[in-house]
Amino acid sequence: MKTEREYPKLVISKKGSISAQRGHPWIYAEEILTPQVELPNGCIVDAVTESGRYLGTGFLSLESKIRIRIVSRNANDRFDAAFWRRRIQYAWNYRKTVMGTDCDCCRLLFGESDGFPGLTVDRFSDLLSVQCLSYGMEQRKDLIYPLLVEVLQDDGQKIRGIFERNDNALREREGLQRGKGWYACPGLPIPDSPVTEITENGIRYLVDVENGQKTGFFLDQKYNRMAVAKLAHGLRVMDCFTHTGSFALNAARGGAAHVTAVDISETAVAMARENARRNGLEERIDFVTADVFDLLPELIASGQIPYDLIILDPPAFTRSRKTAANAERGYHEINYRAMKLLPRGGYLATASCSHFMPSAQFEAMLRSASADAGVSLRQIEVRQQAADHPILWNVPETDYLKFYLFQVV
Repeated sequence: MKTEREYPKLVISKKGSISAQRGHPWIYAEEILTPQVELPNGCIVDAVTESGRYLGTGFLSLESKIRIRIVSRNANDRFDAAFWRRRIQYAWNYRKTVMGTDCDCCRLLFGESDGFPGLTVDRFSDLLSVQCLSYGMEQRKDLIYPLLVEVLQDDGQKIRGIFERNDNALREREGLQRGKGWYACPGLPIPDSPVTEITENGIRYLVDVENGQKTGFFLDQKYNRMAVAKLAHGLRVMDCFTHTGSFALNAARGGAAHVTAVDISETAVAMARENARRNGLEERIDFVTADVFDLLPELIASGQIPYDLIILDPPAFTRSRKTAANAERGYHEINYRAMKLLPRGGYLATASCSHFMPSAQFEAMLRSASADAGVSLRQIEVRQQAADHPILWNVPETDYLKFYLFQVV
């Protein structure tokens, strides 16, 4: 940098500099060579190499292992309202392009993928559900959140309110408190209900942004559900870990002969049953409250072959590298059991939503499970998260969802 900068300058180690130069936006605490004791938490800092080469500008987080989250690599950027509005507009334009009419229910901001480190914004019709896991972004929410509403409203979109789902434990690692509630956005009254209705793939759901999983509903499997619906016609289907019943409902709407939806949570099963009733599909779906790890062996032991298609969409079995081995055993168990239960010529849809279970490891597990089950897998499709959850190739953490469709032969 040839001109004097207004932001504090932090010198980054060789290891951290190489990572930053390759495009990764995270700089870890041990990679910073400059003391940070007198800098305010969440402030904007410049990151430079030991030789003074500019790496980028980002938010400082004094309590996080991720000490700097790079926001821009353009030394001319100024982080004012115009900057953030431009970023929001880029993100909205991208969703309209890749999602088309589906962008009334989509992930509007996907953290680092959209240049908003640690910030997730999901749009559920007329409600925005936000989750902030970055100290610097939290400090700027009063600037950014109204701009979100402004950009959408300027494009003719109706937004009723913003709900903060900041109940994630990761906030504590940033020195932030956990909690949830309505954000008081200027110009918007506080809504009287956190529940709204969305339509996905022609299926209607009630979404509760206050009490639903994560931000209220899992949007990333949208087109994977559609792929299952196309395959399900005339088949007997079991949807394991059904949660809100989304895969089961898509299979039923796709013409499945019958669907059994299974979840260990009675609350989830009740919600899935209500979604089926809402869509006139309750006569085509049975709902079972059971532990899939227990149910699959019981079905195998019965000697029956009751299903032609089994869907495995479990919650993340691992949220760290330390537990990846245990998670792999869990994935192996349910996939092995499903392959044993299916007839030759049957179909398997299987997924993992954990970044810490990379594709190569997940595929190795599937090969092992199929060998143990004495079957072969004929690949139909390999899919990932929907395009409103964009993957940055220089940021592996944005690539997390794996989805496979097989025929068992």
